[in-house]
Amino acid sequence: MAIDGDDWDFRTRAVRVGPCRTPEGEHSEPLFLTSSYVFRNAAEAAARFSGAEPGNIYSRFTNPTVRAFETRLAALEGGESCVATASGMAAILATCMGLLASGDHVVCSRSVFGSTVILFDRYLSKFGIDVTYVDLADAAAWAAAITPATRLLFLETPSNPLIELGDIAALADLAHRHGALLAVDNCFCTPALQRPLELGADLVIHSATKYLDGQGRCIGGAVVGDRKRVGEDVFGVIRTAGPSLSPFNAWVFLKGLETLDLRMREHCRGALALARWLEGQRGVARVHYPGLDSHPQKRLAERQQSAAGGIVAFEVEGGREAAWRVIDATRMLSITANLGDVRTTITHPATTTHGRLSPEDRARAGIGEGLIRIAVGLEGIADIQADLARGLATLHG
Repeated sequence: MAIDGDDWDFRTRAVRVGPCRTPEGEHSEPLFLTSSYVFRNAAEAAARFSGAEPGNIYSRFTNPTVRAFETRLAALEGGESCVATASGMAAILATCMGLLASGDHVVCSRSVFGSTVILFDRYLSKFGIDVTYVDLADAAAWAAAITPATRLLFLETPSNPLIELGDIAALADLAHRHGALLAVDNCFCTPALQRPLELGADLVIHSATKYLDGQGRCIGGAVVGDRKRVGEDVFGVIRTAGPSLSPFNAWVFLKGLETLDLRMREHCRGALALARWLEGQRGVARVHYPGLDSHPQKRLAERQQSAAGGIVAFEVEGGREAAWRVIDATRMLSITANLGDVRTTITHPATTTHGRLSPEDRARAGIGEGLIRIAVGLEGIADIQADLARGLATLHG
């Protein structure tokens, strides 16, 4: 029998909520690799397909392993319902397809992942969904952008890659006063550090590929919220269109959630140490990390996050050429655009994660050619600093 654990500690829920044991009595979660399920008779099949009776039908939209991951993540975020998807971008797409219609308007932070911008501008716009971009931290700009057709406010906080913050409680209040929803991409913090639903948000988006997995193994995503919007509207998109999470990936993510709290604490500890160290290095023009006293939103971070996160961005003097020299001179750090791994990763956002944006859009988002993003892993901090020092040495001969 599944257990809810509503009164359990976060760490306990991350380990114990969700799975149902089969008659075999397995201790770890079983992995259900099957496309379909056998019914006892035709009447049971009809009842399952019509929704009159709960149960498994077809693994595109009903699978016990996927359901275990959904149940556990919903419990960690404090949501009523969770729908798992094939990727984080599929989670955003399913949310928009399930909750928006032609003629609707979205207000979106300018500081979002590059593919999110492309999705809104190049694809959802074909179906009559209009989007206005605003600066993440500018409350007046958010309010001014709302129209009678606004149905959704969308943001990442902290943002990728500049680690800017949006005030979730204030934006939730703004959205609700205008009859709109607030969706928060919680990829950088995870529920271990930040729970947007508790701050008033209606929907939480995840790229499970990142910290929820934690070891760079699988692609997946999720949407968390209430039973109507997520459990029915977003789920309906998954059931019909099929951008579903595979059972194997769900099983991997279940294992990742078990250590999420422990990993996030270590990622944060290492990131803070690295950010402080970077502030004292020659050739570094600016460090972006909300745990630093120099970050203009440190107080907001302390109010809505339990720690500042595992991502550090910094700008070097000399633009793209200098940034590439720093990156290429490292020997241990992994040059990859993924993040949330136990291995520290380093990337040049202007030519990778945000490379498909126009130079004008990158400039408006504050993504300069000298910007480098580091996702701090679980290696020894002295080793991370030593490897990065090798790269920074190229800036001054």
